[in-house]
Amino acid sequence: MKVLVIDIGGSNIKLLVTGQLERIKIPSGSHFTPDQLVPLVQEATKSAQWTFDVISIGFPGVVKHGKIIADPVNMGKGWKGFDFEKAFTCPVKVINDAAMQALGSYEGGKLLFMGFGTGLGTAMVFEQLILPLEGGHLPFKMGTFENHVGNAALAKLGKNKWKEMVYLTIEHFQHCFQPDQIVLGGGNSKYLDDLPANCRLGSNKNAFTGGFRLWEGSYTF
Repeated sequence: MKVLVIDIGGSNIKLLVTGQLERIKIPSGSHFTPDQLVPLVQEATKSAQWTFDVISIGFPGVVKHGKIIADPVNMGKGWKGFDFEKAFTCPVKVINDAAMQALGSYEGGKLLFMGFGTGLGTAMVFEQLILPLEGGHLPFKMGTFENHVGNAALAKLGKNKWKEMVYLTIEHFQHCFQPDQIVLGGGNSKYLDDLPANCRLGSNKNAFTGGFRLWEGSYTF
């Protein structure tokens, strides 16, 4: 079975199919919609001569029971409830993007994923259970954790102060969720030169690994 993984982001859509090494990138943007996504993916995969049987989609928002339940704040409308199986005419599994990266990073035990990018993406994996979290929206210091460690905070505080807030956030999440290991991902994790105990850096490639794994086991998410 060949799997096409679609990793949806606010700036780019990234594609990879089973057996290929080089991903395809498609620009997205603040007004990007699923009606734009589908033909662009179909055209890109056809041009690359990629074939696939099923699809995994990582989406930057809340997903329940395989359905997107709200439009993202940084993209266009129409995502909520969109029927990807009908649009692509094949089986599709949709999951939160942080949860897909968490699954791709999983090596056993209880794993917490924290993705530092535009905001803060969080998810946990334990054996066959994938648990998407909205940890970035938890209250913290007259705001939320996301307010203090997202892109806007990095630009406002500068790297040194931002890193202090990130390390404090990691400490709070460590105490709260008691994971065996924390994987730090997202585009801004590269600024974290001193990693706390039980933490390791992830890779954006892990999103594709997670997308492939979704069809390899009986996961609950």
